[in-house]
Amino acid sequence: MHRNFKNIDKVCYGRGAFDQLNDILEPKRLENDHFMVFIVDYYFKGKELEKLIPVHEEDMIFFEDVDGHEPTTEQVDRLRDTILAEKGKPSGIIGIGGGSIMDIAKALSLMVNNEGSSSLYQGLNLVKNPGIYHLGVPTTSGTGAECSMTAVLTGPVKKLGLKCDWTVFNQVILDPELTASVPRNQWFYTGMDCYIHCIESESGIFYNEFSRAYGDQALKLCRDIFTGDNSGQNPENDEKLMIASLFGGLSLTYSEVGACHAFSYGLSYVFGMRHGFANCIAFNHLEEFYGDAVQEFKDMVAHHNIDLPQNLSANWSDEEIAKMADVAYNLPHMWTHAMGYNWEKKLTKQYLMDMYRKM
Repeated sequence: MHRNFKNIDKVCYGRGAFDQLNDILEPKRLENDHFMVFIVDYYFKGKELEKLIPVHEEDMIFFEDVDGHEPTTEQVDRLRDTILAEKGKPSGIIGIGGGSIMDIAKALSLMVNNEGSSSLYQGLNLVKNPGIYHLGVPTTSGTGAECSMTAVLTGPVKKLGLKCDWTVFNQVILDPELTASVPRNQWFYTGMDCYIHCIESESGIFYNEFSRAYGDQALKLCRDIFTGDNSGQNPENDEKLMIASLFGGLSLTYSEVGACHAFSYGLSYVFGMRHGFANCIAFNHLEEFYGDAVQEFKDMVAHHNIDLPQNLSANWSDEEIAKMADVAYNLPHMWTHAMGYNWEKKLTKQYLMDMYRKM
């Protein structure tokens, strides 16, 4: 079966593009109960960006703290219930922040039109009703959440996305000026998420020419950004990484993520590790899946003087390691891409636990 995936409806790109947000939202304000909901990373509370957000008197704005943890189904359910109880159905949801905020905004846009907990919809095409208009403004680059058809949430029993055509943003605004203040480590870890997306996309059975076209360009941009004399955080590389993130996300949308993301999901579920950081912890030990790309990754870590923690497993209990292995094992779409349709005959939970003990 060929994939027939939904892409972003509209993209506004360039320095200063954020200034167009109010004009873009204006015609949408006539829908539903005539108010917008802004979901903003708490990092921007009291900062200059807060003053630039076009919040009207009737609107609602929530500053969500996602520092040090992944977005949860409980968080989305709380927001949905609060909004519907206090104001009714919004005209649209606007997410302003990194990948976690993007995922909250995407999930929230679905949940205002669907009953029950968002944990009921973790999986592929489980959402029953289309969501409402939603717009994403990424302030970090690398996750690909701005174009993904998945809103990844940690629930009571698993970390898994709400994945369907309706998850995809109706509009994104890509303004490289908004990424200039990203702390160095976060810039690196989210950027590596993009690099890892491309490597995983090309390293499995679902890889194809569509994925190659986007992935090759994203990899070239990543190598420009993270290696060489002109590497690092600067205005030119901010623009490159924003486009690499978009292209990397499109590459994996028509291919798939693999072993690294499976291990990462276990780390995030048990310890609440941020996604990009967890990917880096896992990728550092996956030469058997990704070969020379792991050494290239290690060279980029050294080049940017990133202190990537080692021997974390020394402080993990057997129960925690076993739980991570359970989470990682129960991601068949990732293991199918990485190891083929007979992956269950090759992969054991003991192997997964042994790999976690190396991290």
